[in-house]
Amino acid sequence: MWPTLLMAFALMLVLEGLLPFVAPRAWRETFRRITELSDGQIRFLGLSSILVGIVLLFILK
Repeated sequence: MWPTLLMAFALMLVLEGLLPFVAPRAWRETFRRITELSDGQIRFLGLSSILVGIVLLFILK
């Protein structure tokens, strides 16, 4: 199980690093916009990401 978790973490880091590497200006602007959101909006985005991830895990398993 640990090797799979580490591979998933490594893949997440690769995907997270793509946008700042390819388009740093767009990444910076997106990050700036996110900082302007309210706490409730940020929580909703986080919850949505969690739910989509769980659904994908169940579909792919």
